[in-house]
Amino acid sequence: MDYLPLFHKLVGRRCLIVGGGQVAFRKLRTLCDAGAVITVVAPQVDNAILALADEYVQLNIQERPFALADLDDAVLVIVATDDKVLNANISKLAQMQKIDVNVVDQPELCTVIFPAIVDRSPVQVAISTGGVSPVLARLLRGQIEALLPARLGKLAELAGRYRDKAKATLKDTTARRVFWESVLQDAVPEQVYAENMPLAASMLESRLANAEQTSVGEVYLVGGGPGDPDLLTFRALRLMQQADVVLYDRLISPQVLDMVRRDAERIFVGKTAGSHPVTQANINDKLVELARQGNRVLRLKGGDPFIFGRGGEEIEKLADHGVRFQVVPGITAASGCASYAGIPLTHRDYAQSVRFITGHKQDKRLDLDWTGLVNANETLVFYMSLNGLEDISNNLIKHGMESDMPAALVENGTLRGQRVFTGTLLTLAKTVRENDAQAPTLLIVGRVVGLRARLNWYRSSTER
Repeated sequence: MDYLPLFHKLVGRRCLIVGGGQVAFRKLRTLCDAGAVITVVAPQVDNAILALADEYVQLNIQERPFALADLDDAVLVIVATDDKVLNANISKLAQMQKIDVNVVDQPELCTVIFPAIVDRSPVQVAISTGGVSPVLARLLRGQIEALLPARLGKLAELAGRYRDKAKATLKDTTARRVFWESVLQDAVPEQVYAENMPLAASMLESRLANAEQTSVGEVYLVGGGPGDPDLLTFRALRLMQQADVVLYDRLISPQVLDMVRRDAERIFVGKTAGSHPVTQANINDKLVELARQGNRVLRLKGGDPFIFGRGGEEIEKLADHGVRFQVVPGITAASGCASYAGIPLTHRDYAQSVRFITGHKQDKRLDLDWTGLVNANETLVFYMSLNGLEDISNNLIKHGMESDMPAALVENGTLRGQRVFTGTLLTLAKTVRENDAQAPTLLIVGRVVGLRARLNWYRSSTER
């Protein structure tokens, strides 16, 4: 994050604009909307700026060159001239006096930058590209403008009028949050947007009078997918933004975790091979405990929670204790990693079925139906297979699979650091060792792997 987004209150505070052209005029309009006291200094000032001075009484225009004294008492300086030497000098002087400065089209001289603004006052949305692409910021603003109702500010004002009353009625912060989330997604907004404010207020009053004093907890069992946040479902994103507490696994990527509500409490409950600092029983008990405290608990699991995710065990515990829960499926690692590796799991000419198998060793050995796994027209996908890769390959060959059967190991599937190692059952383990592959990985065995050379579409950062 190169810039921290902040909203500054400029009402009655002095701002300086150096420059008198069209660019300065655009910045000037924004400062007028913010209620600032503005001084414009420039040897020559456009007629549009002069005309604005007749409308905005807190605008002072001085047609002369910039002087050091112009910085006195200023809280913000905007420099909009064509003289780069002058721009750099004013930026330096302002920063020496600890005054925020914005130099138009010269981000290297700025301590603050102007975002593209969607204004539904008191609701405001600011979009910034860090000064890299202002045009992109404006395009995004247009898209967001189309999504937000014109009377959204009126809805915020209505909620604001009842904020203190809701706080007095609902002492518990979680209960208040649940109340407002419910109200602001229900019929009340529709009445506001239809300009029926009295009915909207009456409905809000009724909802508040019947609001529960204590919040009811719930658990959201959500599949976080294989790592790319673009693969999350809409429902997953919605619940991730509602949760008060999140328990997340080792396989949850930082990018996916960033999609969780910022102020939610985060509890890491990840396990690795041979290291289980938090047992499954501990996790099950924690989910019940947190929900009973009235929290909305997000149990965020890599891939899909019901495919080698032990999600069934967790909701069994919740059901036994009468805790409400929802389950949101996610794209399982087999589907996501295979797709991003350019390997179709089934294909009319090569594989008519696919099997998902855990490659995790129990008591240092793999106890699988090896003979039943040997089928030239089937794709095998082994989860948690890195440590057992050689055993898997050797056992498949031993029980009748051709040693030249294509195989691939996908590391960090769907992420920018994805690597895909291909070979055969006989050669893949050596290739993986030589390249020091690291978990998380997924092993794919079958003739479909041979299609990767033609179907590989995704280029990760390691493959560019």
